[in-house]
Amino acid sequence: MSVEVSLPVTTKAASSKYRSANDPSLQVHKRFLLADTPGHGKLRYHAFDNVVKPQNLQGIIFMVDAADLSTSAAGDSHEGLRQAADYLHDLLLLLQTRATKSNSSKAPKELPVLVAANKLDLFTALPAPLVQKALEAEITSVRTSRSKGLLDSGIDMNEMDVGEEKDWLGDGGAGRFTFSQLDAFNVPVTVLGGNVVGSDGPDVAKWWDWIGSNL
Repeated sequence: MSVEVSLPVTTKAASSKYRSANDPSLQVHKRFLLADTPGHGKLRYHAFDNVVKPQNLQGIIFMVDAADLSTSAAGDSHEGLRQAADYLHDLLLLLQTRATKSNSSKAPKELPVLVAANKLDLFTALPAPLVQKALEAEITSVRTSRSKGLLDSGIDMNEMDVGEEKDWLGDGGAGRFTFSQLDAFNVPVTVLGGNVVGSDGPDVAKWWDWIGSNL
């Protein structure tokens, strides 16, 4: 589903930084098309299609439930964290592949990703820095388990060619994963907290600012 959205009055698009408030084109640059894609595992190909075949794609918002990303006292990941990290891993890998397998000699256009940590109004929600830490740690586990799957299947990692190495997210699939590793592929990842509902109303100003900075 797609809908045309306008930035709030208090939020300015980056492309309108030097435009006068009386410029008739100002409102045009504050409007954008927002496409909502399903998060269910069986329907995620819809989201991936929008990335592979972008129509003037300016950025991606990946929303997570900050109250469902915790780990147990023993360090085990809860299902919400595992599912979110698995999905985000595949999305980031797709964006990385877009850069590494480009036929152009130029670097691909920067495609920023916002991880929107929702429900921060809840007591059980993790703050944005801990959401980032939890997702990075869980994506590291995803990489490790997938590499182990290849080893168990009899594939010698030392015999992989350069093309196959591109199928590993970040720094070759080894060590700890961090979102900053995607900077080299023109995919800056930002984690910001907020909430769309709450007893005191919504708090999404940081998300709007991020959107405006990429328009």
